[in-house]
Amino acid sequence: MEIRGAGAIVTGGASGLGRATADVLAAAGAEVVIVDLPGSPGEQAAETLAAAAGGRVRFAPADVTDEASVQAAIDLVQERAPLRVAVNCAGIATAGRVVGREGPLDLAAFERTIRVNLVGTFNVVRLAAAAMSANEAVSAQALPGVPSTAERGVIVNTASVAAFDGQVGQAAYSASKGGVAAMTLPLARDLSKLLIRVVTIAPGIMETPMMAGMPEDVQASLAAQVPHPSRLGAPAEYAALVRHVVENPLLNGEVIRLDGAIRMQPK
Repeated sequence: MEIRGAGAIVTGGASGLGRATADVLAAAGAEVVIVDLPGSPGEQAAETLAAAAGGRVRFAPADVTDEASVQAAIDLVQERAPLRVAVNCAGIATAGRVVGREGPLDLAAFERTIRVNLVGTFNVVRLAAAAMSANEAVSAQALPGVPSTAERGVIVNTASVAAFDGQVGQAAYSASKGGVAAMTLPLARDLSKLLIRVVTIAPGIMETPMMAGMPEDVQASLAAQVPHPSRLGAPAEYAALVRHVVENPLLNGEVIRLDGAIRMQPK
């Protein structure tokens, strides 16, 4: 998929992985709308990125679980360019043992995690795919000796290594991210007739604002668990993979671990 001139939405785009992705897509020539909660620094992030990208970044306040606000964000993108790229980075991280000192894990907390991380992701997927289905199919310049591929859009979702190596206290988070990983192939198969690809990235331990809030010794300990490179992942590395997924038409229906070969220990 050719990024230049494409419309793109990035959920969770106010910070971390989402902001880095919005930056990379805008620098490549996309018309980008950052989607994040109304109380997020999304407007400020959009203004900063737009200043470096010729005004091609805007902000749409939205809750990913809300159909109307997500649709409004898609409509905002399509004022300037057809939506061809959707990247789901929005999510929440929760922790809690199934049975802790105060009794069983709060069911509402479990349900909220599933709703934001899994239902919210699917809500964006379904609305973005509907918009993409109306696009004219385009063929990007292919590599030498490779046939060109007609496409209407690309959707990139975000899971986590916790989908596979969930730790103690991560039942809700792992279940939500496991659902994102599990629906990747059926989504790709379902949307193939519309010429829309779906790929999921499962990041390891990344240097995000959430991680920055942890004590330095905890961050160092987590980084030391990564075989190679033995450090936290950078949002720019996630964003670079998103760009490659969008530009490589053979990537479809796959979950890609971006983790430095880490396999999380039980706790």
